[in-house]
Parts: sequence; C-alpha cells; structure tokens
Amino acid sequence: MNSLDWVVLIGYFGVMIAIGLWSHKRVDNVSDFFTAGGKMPWWLSGISHHMSGYSAVMFTGFAGIAYQYGITSFVTWSFPIAIGIAIGARLFAPRLNRLRSRLGVASPLEYLKDRYNIATQQALAWSGVLLKIVDVGAKWAAIATLLSIYTGISITQGIFITGFITGIYCTVGGLWADALTEMGQFVIQFFAGIAMLVAVLVELDGVSTFWTIWDKLPEGHGEPTAGPYTVTFFVAITFIKTFEYSGGMWNQAQRYMATGSAREATRSAILSAILWAVWPLILFFPMWCAPLLVKAQKPDASDSYALMTEQLLPHGLLGLVIVGFFSHTMAMCSSDANAISAVFTRDIAPALAKRARSWSNKAGLVAARWSTITFLLLSMAIATQVSSPTFKDIITVVVKWVAGLMGPIAIPFMLGMLGTFRRSGPTAALTSWAAGLLAFFLINYNLDFSQRADVPLQYQVSVPLAISLVLYIVIGFVKPENTPERDAIIDLINVDGDSAAAAVPAPAGPVEDTLGTRAKE
Repeated sequence: MNSLDWVVLIGYFGVMIAIGLWSHKRVDNVSDFFTAGGKMPWWLSGISHHMSGYSAVMFTGFAGIAYQYGITSFVTWSFPIAIGIAIGARLFAPRLNRLRSRLGVASPLEYLKDRYNIATQQALAWSGVLLKIVDVGAKWAAIATLLSIYTGISITQGIFITGFITGIYCTVGGLWADALTEMGQFVIQFFAGIAMLVAVLVELDGVSTFWTIWDKLPEGHGEPTAGPYTVTFFVAITFIKTFEYSGGMWNQAQRYMATGSAREATRSAILSAILWAVWPLILFFPMWCAPLLVKAQKPDASDSYALMTEQLLPHGLLGLVIVGFFSHTMAMCSSDANAISAVFTRDIAPALAKRARSWSNKAGLVAARWSTITFLLLSMAIATQVSSPTFKDIITVVVKWVAGLMGPIAIPFMLGMLGTFRRSGPTAALTSWAAGLLAFFLINYNLDFSQRADVPLQYQVSVPLAISLVLYIVIGFVKPENTPERDAIIDLINVDGDSAAAAVPAPAGPVEDTLGTRAKE
C-alpha cells in the first residue's frame, strides 16, 4: 500500500462513521435501534440481508478453498445459501416480519417465552450469543489477517482498528446505520469486484478467459464437488443454510422484521437470494484463476487472493479492493452486534433483573448501546485466539463451528413459527437443542477435548442438525404440548394479511418460570 491506498481506506472509514452519526437522529427508541421501526424499504433490506451474510472470510478461507479445489467453493457455499434464502422467502420471511408487526417484539427470540417458556428462550439466547462471539471473532481475525498482509501491522492491531470503527457507527445508529452503511459497502464492493475481475482477464486471455481457463487449471478445479466438499456435504450445507440465512442467524431475521409488511419481507428475501446466486460468481472467478497467477505461501492458501491483488492492481484500485474486504466484514460484524444486543437487552437482561423489564426508552437505548460495545469487545478478544489449537484456524470456526452449532439453536426458533409443528413444545425444544449441542461435541472432539480427525466434514456439520430436527419432530408427536395460548401465537404469525405495527412492549413482561407459571413481581 502507498499513500493513495491509505487515502481510499481512511476516506472509507470516515464515510462509515458519518453515516452512523447521521443515522443517530433516526433512532428514538429500541424499536428504531433494533428493527428500524418497521420502516425499512424492501430493496434496502434485501441488500442489507445479502451484505450482512458474508465477510472477509470470503477473501481468505473461501479464497483458499477456491485456490485448492476450484468451483466447489461456489457450488458448496454461496449457491446453497441462495437456495436456502429462496426457500425461506415464503416459509420464514413473512412470519419473521409478523413477529414485529403482530406481536410487537424487537428481538427475534422475544416470542419464545410465550411460544415455549422462559427456560427455552434463555437456553437459545445464551448459546446463540456465545456462538456468535466466536463467529464474529473469526471475522475480525480474517480481516486483520488481510490488513497485516497489505500493511505489515500486527493482527491484534488490525482487529482493534476495524472493531473500533465498526463500534462507532453501529452503536450510534443502530440497524439504520447498519443497513445504510451496508448499502454503501455494496456499491464499493461492486466496483472493487469488477476491478479485480477485469485485472485478471487482462492478465490472462481477455474475455475468452471465461471459457479457455478450465483446461489450464489444476485437475479437478472444474468439478462441482471436490476434496472434503462432497455431494453429501452439499446436501447437508444446503439444509443448514436454509435455517441459518432465513433467520437462524438473528441479524438476518432482523432484516425481515425491519420491512413494512410480510409481503415486503418476501421481496427482500428474493432480492437477497438473487444476489447470492449471481454476485459471488464475480468474486470467485479471479480466485479460481489464482493458481495460474500466484503461488500461495500459506498451507491453506488463505493468502492467495491478497497476493493476487498486490500483483495485479495499481495503487488506488488496490486500496478500493482492500476497502471491499472491510465492507463485507464490517457489514456482518455490525449487524451481528446489533442482533446480539437485541437478544441481550430484550431477552436475557429482563430474565436476570426485574428492573430491565420496565426500562424507559432512554434506559433501553443506553442498555442496547452498551451491550453492543460489550459484544464487540468480547468478539475482538476471541479474534486474537482464533488460530489457537482450540479453534485451529479461521475456516474451521466458520464452516465447522457455525454450521454445526447453528442448527440446534435455530430449529426450535424457526420451526416454532410454523403451524405444522405446533405440537412441539418446551420439552421438544430443549431436548433437541441440548442433544444437538452434545452431538456436535462428541462428533468433533474426544473426551479430553482434543479434536477428532476421523469424522468427515459433512458429518461434523450435519449430524447435530439432523439429531435436533428428528428429536424436535418426534417429541412433538410423542409428547404434544400445544395449548390455546401457544396456538394463538402461532395462528397470529401464520395468517396472511398485514396489520399495523404494534407498539413494542416491555422487554419481557412478567417472566415465566420453566413450568409456564407467572413469577411473582
């Protein structure tokens, strides 16, 4: 990087902070902070949904997969996401919107205390928060790794810089700031991605590279599945991503909740699905060509894309591509921070302290902002340890931990909205959640906590979800726990037709105990 690249990078940081400060005046209460008051246009929600779904891991971990295995990086990652979001466009997106418009909630998990009980809500909330701290830590580590390659600064310094800038705008402006910065980040990434694609085409055979490259690449790079990314893995990851990107990742659920109606939430999902099916092809093509242009220095080839940009791009454009890396990471991390803040403020805090159940708008906003800062700090601390033996490396955290653990957390939350599963109650939810987490541990680790190396990747990520899904359904039939009150909630979010947005209630109301009885105030 030279001075021109630094000008581009610093200018980008300045614009992100300015958007956050501008968004501050649009935030008057927790509903504005967490769901944009239900006033977000569907197209902005769709772009935000897309941008908040991936990070600089795209240019490190998945760039390494593209370098080693070719097009399977698209076939077994972004394409399954596009399929999953398209499925969820009708199945989950409108129902998530009705959680806000019909039930008046500001957190995706807020409805669980009435759909199941407070114990289920707390189990999913705490486990999801802990998983996201690790997940976002991996994202910080990924962008810091790239920054260290370009600038020479340490990974810890890179984590601090990106976390600090992100913390300013997402803490001040809430979901509005997240969505608006993600819109700007999408525009930046568009030009950066096109610049990198053109640079690769010019370096190789021009436009004809699109069809002449395949005979020159290493054997197997044109195969849709390769290495550990098998057909079984593709099926498993498609199933997982349907839950994860249709709302199982709480930041994705917020985008649907933020639109004005269930119909707009569906349109938002369709737009995001289209973007996931098309845009990653532009980003991946240079990565597929990388073996012909650079020799990766790291065993996992996670540095291949960064080496290629340094070799092919002039200064200025190099800065723009680096900004593109930041765009994805900051989009995902800031949206995750807002979602976790919503869950803590609306779900966890009211269960821990009576005072939190009657926070004023001002007190709720203060709590939301401080919980956002706390989450960012914890995830940044984890980021400094992401390459330790416990986590192994960045791609392990993202593929194995998130894919393997997301299912058990998402299944009771997502399927709980569907009328088909109204018989599944607290017993089904808690049992499926606990069994899925236990299965993840047993299939990935030995009893002494050392990592297992004898289980194929597709089973590591799919077995926990499969166990959770089967138990959730079977227990619902064996021990049905639907009640008139629970049925009423399900009916309310399943009936077509949109109503005016309800006022956001007190964070959790009178807290229920695990038997469903009201706790004494």
